[in-house]
Amino acid sequence: MGGEPRRPAIVTIADVARHAGVAASTVSYVLSGKRSISSETRDRVQEAVRALGYRPNASARALASNRSNVLALVIPLRAGMHVPVLMQFATAVVTTARRFDHDVLLLTADEGRSGLERVSQSALVDALVVMDVELHDERVPLLRELPMPSVLIGIPADTEGLTCIDLDFFAAAEQCVDHLTDLGHHSIALLGTPSAVYARQTGFAHRTLAGFQAAAERRGVVGIETPCEPTFDAVLGTVRELLEAQPGITGLVVQNEPIIGPLLDVLRRLGRRVPEDMSLMAICADDVAERQVPQLSSVTLPADEIGQQAVETLIAKLDGGTSAGVTLVPARLTARASTCAAPASGAD
Repeated sequence: MGGEPRRPAIVTIADVARHAGVAASTVSYVLSGKRSISSETRDRVQEAVRALGYRPNASARALASNRSNVLALVIPLRAGMHVPVLMQFATAVVTTARRFDHDVLLLTADEGRSGLERVSQSALVDALVVMDVELHDERVPLLRELPMPSVLIGIPADTEGLTCIDLDFFAAAEQCVDHLTDLGHHSIALLGTPSAVYARQTGFAHRTLAGFQAAAERRGVVGIETPCEPTFDAVLGTVRELLEAQPGITGLVVQNEPIIGPLLDVLRRLGRRVPEDMSLMAICADDVAERQVPQLSSVTLPADEIGQQAVETLIAKLDGGTSAGVTLVPARLTARASTCAAPASGAD
């Protein structure tokens, strides 16, 4: 019968070698990158791979490259953490890792330094993505010493020798204050994370607080900060005390995603209309801001972008690249229906 010859059901490395006219070991070297191969030979092998539809076996690739093709994502589940937000980051890390044919081992135990030592000695993973980074994180000195590469989603106080990526939370808070101040608000409050997050000196919370304070001072407005626990009663009590102490507050900035829904209910209960009496904005994911009534002005928390960049940077490091330093994802503010000009009675 005519037509092209049928390909074998499973294409092997030997088939690729015959098609390219090279030894099987040469094909292996081209695929693993373990040895320098001339560009002409490499092109022939890659063309054979495409022509035959060869797909290297994952375990064979790992053996050839001395890698596990597994990344560890370290997210210790601690008090005050909002799991849905963490899972947005985790999903971004996992989906990006799969693009590079890597799996992800999720580590949620709060083991600190000992947990990283255990994982690094096990040969289970090739590299680490580390989250929930504190300003003076006990894991940081070890990360500098480990032979495997790492990327932190978060920024400690001392970043020397580290690769870090995160939202520019300082600028995010500044943009929130500037937006409200430009609308004529003179008294603004930050409803922050649960107190346990501040007590641990978690980096993102403290950078937001610092940005809020700096912007309030720069713009000459009253800026008040308070942590808030994620229950309705806690939100009610916190907001009631805040307004009793500072009745002139007309703008609220929220960095605490689980309190957003309860906060809108509390403001209605206290007779504060949003935005006519109280402008409200948040640092949160766009979909969270958009499903509120009214839709919230917000600085987006780009979990997908941060998780993707973290993995891409880590893969580049595994492939021999060097990438120490801090990457701050720019803060992007979107004005929506929850902010407007300050009421005349709110001016100090």
